[in-house]
Amino acid sequence: MYQTSSPLDKGSRGEERGLEATHGSSGGVIPMAELAGDVFGAATPRGLGGLGGAEEGPLDAIHVFWIAGMSCDGCSVAVTGATSPSVEELLAGTIPGIPKVVLHHPVLSVSAGHGFMKPFAQAVEGTLGAPYVVVLEGSVPDDQRFEEVGYFSGLGVGADWPDSMDSPRVPDQPLRVTDWIKAMAPEAAAMVAIGTCATWGGVPAAAGNITGSMGLMDFLGKDYRSALGVPVVNIPGCSPVGDNFTETVAAVLMFLQGIGPLPEFDELGRPAWLFGETVHRHCVRAGYYEEGVFAEEFGDPECLVEVGCWGPVVQCNITERGAINHMGGCMVAGGPCIGCTMPGFPDKFSPFYKTPPGSALSGAMARTYGAHIRRLRRISMGHRNREPLWDRTGEIPSGFAREKKRPTLLAKVEGLFYERLQYHGTVHQGRRNERQPVPESRNVLDDGGASRSLEES
Repeated sequence: MYQTSSPLDKGSRGEERGLEATHGSSGGVIPMAELAGDVFGAATPRGLGGLGGAEEGPLDAIHVFWIAGMSCDGCSVAVTGATSPSVEELLAGTIPGIPKVVLHHPVLSVSAGHGFMKPFAQAVEGTLGAPYVVVLEGSVPDDQRFEEVGYFSGLGVGADWPDSMDSPRVPDQPLRVTDWIKAMAPEAAAMVAIGTCATWGGVPAAAGNITGSMGLMDFLGKDYRSALGVPVVNIPGCSPVGDNFTETVAAVLMFLQGIGPLPEFDELGRPAWLFGETVHRHCVRAGYYEEGVFAEEFGDPECLVEVGCWGPVVQCNITERGAINHMGGCMVAGGPCIGCTMPGFPDKFSPFYKTPPGSALSGAMARTYGAHIRRLRRISMGHRNREPLWDRTGEIPSGFAREKKRPTLLAKVEGLFYERLQYHGTVHQGRRNERQPVPESRNVLDDGGASRSLEES
């Protein structure tokens, strides 16, 4: 395990690799590697760890403190189902080049009580001995205003606070989650918000709430930078795709180790490669929208816009990645998108399952041109649903066939013009096929077999 105090010692591992070190306000030391770019682009003030690593990377292990605010624990469930990579791979350190992850999770950890809280205290006072990342699940309640007692979301008690520091609460009173976030954020290698509650406030911040809940960015402020110069990283979703979280964590760790490319984040701190496209663009039902065909009730296979789907304006990759193990997902399972990854969720997407106003225009336009497109495609589909042999013999040899005749006049007219464009400047394979002989063994089980077929043709 990497000791944060060792780079300053002569002949230490940090000096051998050409690493510099900077003291944090708590007295701990965070490693800084040479020759790398800023994590969030040139416009962001340069920090320590937006810098790449030496050949072997500056980290052997990194601690991850998972903190739950106003949460339903759905994000934890989603992440434990991740497969690319899996939580087990991150914890075991089996991914080449990525440091081993030491996870402190209130549900998944074996230890409990004061023993579970001890590493949190060590991180706050700078004696943990390794860099750490804080992952917040659930929104941040506005309970710092409760000076003596009272909280909306708690973690540990006053006795769990570092002995060397004044505790925000007396020994037997619950510590607020916000106490830990406020104390751990300045020296964290990164602050990661997982799920829409942690990123944008989500359901606990909806109209009518009494908790004053907010997202992690709102709580820490726009000027926040971690000890490694990283703004808050946001991975939204209610619940999020577990693979989105583990992939982002792996990508950031690989970059900090100097073995991966610079991760790209958008203006809201979301992984750009995961949230750059809308749901609609990759939806399995998007083709119906193009043809102007919409579901009228739940369970219909067509586009779901008319039953309340906001997919055309929502940034999310659920339709292409799936929910767990690349399977499932809202629209795949027949559920309309309600915008759960967006900062405006839930208030700006309510009432759920009501046709979005914008579809009145776009839907009407899709119905107008889509009807013509759909008919033209059906003609082309019918013509190409026939083997060239069937066209020559005038028979479809299927017991399920509803027609056993030659192509219709409409199909022939369509083929005349369509194929002129299709084969323009190249060999017309359709005409070449017309000169092919009819197979002699066709209808081999019929009396007369091939000889009858030849006479018919």
